[in-house]
This record gives sequence, structure tokens and C-alpha cells, in this order.
Amino acid sequence: MAATNIEVWQQATVIETTAVTEHIKRIVLRPDLPRRADPGSHIDVKVNLPSSTQGEALKRSYSVVESANDGARLTVSVFRAPSSRGGSVAMHALQVGDTLEVTQPLQNFPLRIGAPRYLLLAGGIGITAIAAMARVLRELHADYTLVYAGRSRAAMAYLDDLQQLHGRQLVAHINDEGTNLDVASLVAALAPDTELYMCGPIRLMDSVRRSWLEKQLDPANLRFETFGNSGWYAPQEFTVRIPRLGISTTVSPDRSMLEALEDAGADMMFDCRKGECGLCEVRVLRLEGAIDHRDVFYSDRQQKAGEKICCCVSRVASVGAVGGAVQGPEQGLPGIVIEVP
Repeated sequence: MAATNIEVWQQATVIETTAVTEHIKRIVLRPDLPRRADPGSHIDVKVNLPSSTQGEALKRSYSVVESANDGARLTVSVFRAPSSRGGSVAMHALQVGDTLEVTQPLQNFPLRIGAPRYLLLAGGIGITAIAAMARVLRELHADYTLVYAGRSRAAMAYLDDLQQLHGRQLVAHINDEGTNLDVASLVAALAPDTELYMCGPIRLMDSVRRSWLEKQLDPANLRFETFGNSGWYAPQEFTVRIPRLGISTTVSPDRSMLEALEDAGADMMFDCRKGECGLCEVRVLRLEGAIDHRDVFYSDRQQKAGEKICCCVSRVASVGAVGGAVQGPEQGLPGIVIEVP
């Protein structure tokens, strides 16, 4: 779901930076207009591109990992993605004393207090949205389990701290140690009244949703947030056209379709930019290649139909039969022709 909060922009000063893994940086901010962040909150940040000479800024969202009671300190952790469009690179370049524009904490992933039992599931950097929830449930002596999945211990932010804090309530699944997460078994073992909160890559969340439906669990008890930057295929260059507006442009691997269309002069609708709200959906008129749906807005049936696409995160790919999708065009780039509202 998309944030419904009214954005209040303010200045924030960087007061601390720490590398918590090779690719994840912890950044502590002191906002000018302090407000405490409840578990599940995030802040939007205007990030200036290092290569820009015209003050171009990107808007990015980061979960609040920790918040002082008075909101005077807000902590985010940023993963420097290999295919970053510039946001995470700029955030990693921040130094103590730097200032940037941020919103007050926004809430679109609230933790409901009072459930009989909880399962908190984090995949990779998704722990940033889950850690504060686990801390609150521990303080409330709630019945909870924190499941944290990652490729290696070295890549899992805050793992040691979480193990010390939560003890047996934490279950770690680490790929290179042979303890990979079995989603089907995890969901099958849940009591029907369990509330599951999850954040992580699209593939993990898609697997959980499928298992949840197969067990016929209450849909209202499955709550999630995604960072919308992972898909089934590596990002590729593709073309997009809007015939009615006379717009044709190329989407590079490090840009989203939404950003490319905005640069080309299209007046686009959007909100979350994470594939959650569906406001940026456009109608597919023609396709050369395969849609790499990276949203969590559409159902499986809607994604398979291929009639619409969330252009803020989803892409077009040209992959062979081995990849399980249709071939792209014999010559040129894969492409898509769309109609906007």
C-alpha cells in the first residue's frame, strides 16, 4: 500500500556514518523538525546525483531502523546496489556534517499491536524495515519469531546485534552455510492466527504470497513492504513508446521506465515508486520481449495477462527460452508500446 501521510520536507544533518557490511552504510540523521518514527516507518530523501552539474535530485525512500523517542535521531541503512541509478552511491558518499532534504517519518507499513503471534521475515536489506518491529515486540513480551535470510553472514546487516537482542526468537537462514530458507515449510508450520510481516526481494515475497494462498490463510494477516529493486531478470536496455503523445525513448539499465518517460516529457502519475500502490500503471498495447514484473500490486493472474505494467519498477527483458520467457526481437532492443491514463 502507498503512504497516505502528508509529506513535510525539512533539512537533516548527518551526525554519524558507519559501514555495517561491505555494501551497507548506517547513516544517523538529526532532522530540523524532529518526530518519532513508529516501527515500519520510512523517510523520503532528496539525493543529489554526484555526476549532476544542474542540481538534479532523485527521490528515494529508506526505512527507519532506529528512532530516538523524541525523533531527534533517525537511523537509516543504505545498500549500495550494483545497478544503482545514483541514489545509493550518493548516500554512501555522505559525510558527518552534510545536510540533505528529508521528510518527516511516513507510515505505510504499520505494526498492529495485539495479535496472538507474529512472524517477522526479512530478506537481505529488508531487515531495515523489520528490525524496529522486532525490538518493539520483544519489549512487549509478544509471541514472535524473527526470520532473517541472507546469502552470507558478512552481507547480513546487524546480524550479531540481532542475535544478542533476540536470542532464540531469531532464526537465521544463510545460503553459504547451507541453511537456505524453505518458504513452503515456513508458511506450512504457521498457526492460522499468525500475522506475518515481511520485507525483501521480489522473489522471496512472491514465494511467500503463493504459499500463503495455497494454505488458504487470512490475506489480512499477510503484510509486506518491498524496496522494488529486484526482478526475475537482470536489468536490460529497452525502448518504450507512447504513440498518442508522440513519445519514444530508451530506458537504460540504470533508469526506471517512469524516470525515462519523465525525462522524455511525459506527465506521469505515481506515488510510491516501489511497485506497491499501482498509481503509475499503464496499459500495454504491444510488447517485444517479456515483462519483468517487479511490483507487488498485481495478482499472479494480472501479471500473467500482461495487459498492464507498473512502470515505476517493472521492465522489459529479452531472454532466451532457458530463462523461461519469450524471445525478444530478432534485431534491435526489446520494447514496449503503452498508453497512459
